[in-house]
This record gives sequence, structure tokens and C-alpha cells, in this order.
Amino acid sequence: MHLEITRVPVEEITPLRELHRQEMNCQIIHDSFPRRGFSDAYLLRSGGRIAGYGLVANRHWPDTVHEFHTFPADRADSAPLFRRLMEVSGATRILAQTNDPLLLLMLYDCAENITAGAILFEDAFTSHLSCPEGEFRKVAEADREPLREADLDADAGWMIEIEGIPVAAGGVLCHYNPPYGDIYMGVRESHRRRGFGSYLVQELKRVAYESGKRPAARCSPSNMASRKTMEKAGLLPCGRLLEGDVTK
Repeated sequence: MHLEITRVPVEEITPLRELHRQEMNCQIIHDSFPRRGFSDAYLLRSGGRIAGYGLVANRHWPDTVHEFHTFPADRADSAPLFRRLMEVSGATRILAQTNDPLLLLMLYDCAENITAGAILFEDAFTSHLSCPEGEFRKVAEADREPLREADLDADAGWMIEIEGIPVAAGGVLCHYNPPYGDIYMGVRESHRRRGFGSYLVQELKRVAYESGKRPAARCSPSNMASRKTMEKAGLLPCGRLLEGDVTK
């Protein structure tokens, strides 16, 4: 079977990416890369007809395949198509979410020195945490400087304060694949381990749903405090981000 891999404008594979999103049915961490010019797009053909596409990062994680999709009818040819993609693009690394079965298989088949990065979270249950000490509210312009002084994110959209003092701040990032929103947060060092982080995540989940987003999150595998905070608020691990070197 003749396999053809062609570099194309990102717009040419946009309809195919919609099929990929539907099949994934989860937050795609690097979904914004092609829209922001951080990825090069490749169209895959088998026997002269379109069989799928691939994305190779060119800025963050340069020369790294981070998205790969084939039509169900061409799934049996995924391995040779993937290897041909790596040859044509010159990719030297592979980056895959463990909840992306096809790219994960390509990672295990074609890479070595595989390491685990971020833990990925999805919403699993509704928590009912309370915070009698603090008030959860939107961040106002006047709050920016007090947030900076508290070593919190001054650009956050929401905060918790106690008697006018900011103790936690966070928000929902919406540049991932719709309808997912990525929750981020931070707690003032002097107020950690008191439940503010989990309560903040719980309320940010509510904000996400009210704006039509499905809450998700991620954290470093070594950050057990952040993981416990997410889990207490109903966000549970759903995958990992793995990367590896292309086998010579």
C-alpha cells in the first residue's frame, strides 16, 4: 500500500480534528497548539485517499508528535503511517496522553526512555465542602495588588478572602478543546492545609459548569498536596502525560 505524508496548512486538517475530539471525549492538553502556530500539520494518505492526520510541535516540545488520528477503516495501517509521519517530519519525540489509546500505542511501539509527566484530572463527583471563614468571589481590579503581595496570581478570575485578606485565588482556562475548562488555583502559604484549596476548586467547578465548560485539571506527579486538593473537591485522575524518544 502506497503511503503519502504531506505537510499542509493547519486549516486543511481542522475537520479531521473534530472527529479526533469526538473520539477522545476528554480534555486534550495541547489542543491549542495548531491554532497558535505551535504545531505543523501533516495529512496522511493511504492508496491515494485521505487516511488521517498528524501534528508535530515546532516550539514547545519541538520535533514532537503530539496528535495522531486515523480513520477507523485505516486503523490497521496506523503503525506504518505513524512511522512514515516521523520520517517525513523528522520528529524525534512522542508526547501522548494515556487516555488517547491510539497515540499511546504508537508511543509504546515507537519510543524508548518513556517518562511520566503531568497527572490529568476529570470531574468525578460533586463535593459539598463549606468555608465559613472565607468568602468566594470574583477578583476586582482593586484586588490585583493585594493578590501579588500575597504571592497569588494577580490575573486570577476568582478568589477567597477573609476579612479583606486574600487567602486563595484561581480560575478556569478556556483555551483547551471545547467544552473543557482547565482549573488552576493557589493558596497563600500561611493558610495552606486548612481546606481553602479544595473549597476553591469546588467553587471553580461550579463556575465552569455555569459557563458551559466541563471542569478538568492537571498537576505534577510530585505535587501530592495539589493532587489531594483536587481529589477532595471531586476531580479524580483520569490519565497521565507521557513522553519518549523515538526509537532509532
